Amino acid sequence: MTFLEYAPAPESTSILDLKTEYGLFINGEFVPGNGESFTTISPATEQTITTISCASEADVDTAVAAARRAYEKTWSKLSGTDRGKYLFRIARLVQERSRELAVAETLDNGKPIKESRDVDVPLVAAWFFYYAGWADKLDHAGLGPNPRSLGVAAQVIPWNFPLLMLAWKIAPALAAGNTVVLKPAETTSLTAMLFAEILQQADLPAGVVNIVTGAGATGSALVNHPDVNKVAFTGSTAVGRSIARSTAGTSKKLTLELGGKGANIVFDDAPIDQAIEGIVNGIFFNQGQVCCAGSRLLVQESIHDEVVDRLKERLSTLRVGDPLDKNTDIGAINSASQLGRMRELSDIGEQEGATRWSPASNLPQQGFWFPPTIFTNVSTSHRIARDEIFGPVLSVLTFRTPAEAIAKANNTPYGLSAGIWSDKGSRVLAVADKLRAGVVWANTFNKFDPASPFGGYKESGYGREGGRHGLGAYLAPAAAPKSSVVSAIMNKTPLGGSK
Repeated sequence: MTFLEYAPAPESTSILDLKTEYGLFINGEFVPGNGESFTTISPATEQTITTISCASEADVDTAVAAARRAYEKTWSKLSGTDRGKYLFRIARLVQERSRELAVAETLDNGKPIKESRDVDVPLVAAWFFYYAGWADKLDHAGLGPNPRSLGVAAQVIPWNFPLLMLAWKIAPALAAGNTVVLKPAETTSLTAMLFAEILQQADLPAGVVNIVTGAGATGSALVNHPDVNKVAFTGSTAVGRSIARSTAGTSKKLTLELGGKGANIVFDDAPIDQAIEGIVNGIFFNQGQVCCAGSRLLVQESIHDEVVDRLKERLSTLRVGDPLDKNTDIGAINSASQLGRMRELSDIGEQEGATRWSPASNLPQQGFWFPPTIFTNVSTSHRIARDEIFGPVLSVLTFRTPAEAIAKANNTPYGLSAGIWSDKGSRVLAVADKLRAGVVWANTFNKFDPASPFGGYKESGYGREGGRHGLGAYLAPAAAPKSSVVSAIMNKTPLGGSK
């Protein structure tokens, strides 16, 4: 057995006790959907895991009505302290069922079990713990005293972090006093169904959280529903544009977290060993299926060859294979359609003149697989440097000066994330100040904390999730009493201030 030959260390699926079919979760109960059911499969084996109900427009109506009743009769009337108790209870149940949730996430999504176990599920619990602490402190959310909740929140989440994106959406909404109707991605609905069981265990009042499953038509019916007060969407830029158009002119509050083409900038004084690990984590974590992935590597020209050589050496140690194996670094691609897009854009990269390299690897015959890939000799006009591939594909470009690095990093329609690697703190701060990216990491990448706001600019969307800013997205300033409004109009005095 050589250094890179590991004995298999599979995580058992025996901890899972899955139903053969999952209905919609409406008003605290699982109910059958009126749409045509669909199967969810393991992307690593293409084998069916379970059957999921599909919500029709009528089902969405029922879910929104349940959320409205729960909001008006129950949830909005609870104190922040009592809402926080429910969130604390949910967080603890997530921890208790963490192994089960991790296995289900890996089985359904294709990501390595060590990522589900050590990153996704712990962050889910952390998000609920964090916002549980905010529930009775809304006066400090930055919207003045006694801010008010919005009402019913429609939330649509993607397939790359199914359970984590659920937590990012639901936790702040509930802490702020809203009720929720959530639509998970069609290919990764399984952990949302297990989370619904956790809500039942937590005795969350019926209708506070409702989960409707289905494809794009279900999501469209939800975000366009007239009785929804808030829409939160994470997904593609194209769908985000459509949602923005459909909500324009309405009173719905909207946050969008869309695509990205993050720049990872490595200066010649960077700690190279640390930078190599950061580059790998930035683009190959979760098979590169991360909206804030560092998919463009900008390397100072003087160290380009050294960085590329060491990066190739490091990639040769990555293990691609069974996501349930604890030794696996790169798991399966989530779907056949996503795999097809990766192959198409990678082929275009070669046609446009970039040099493609992947380490030798034996990809499994069944399932959806793509090897970690590096493109060198890339120019800013290449599609692989501009389009979001959303896979384990890294485009390497060079720069000579900080000004050139900034110009190339900002030369994108997106503005979600960036990374800077340098030993000089002054350089990091100066460059970060000029990057048009919502999140800038310094000498690290892809690190998340519930207290830190996350979001983008330009085609990466607007609004923030996480931290106080993420809470504010589900609140509005307290409505001024009618007598104050009348007095202000009569005296031409600004509300809350002097003439």
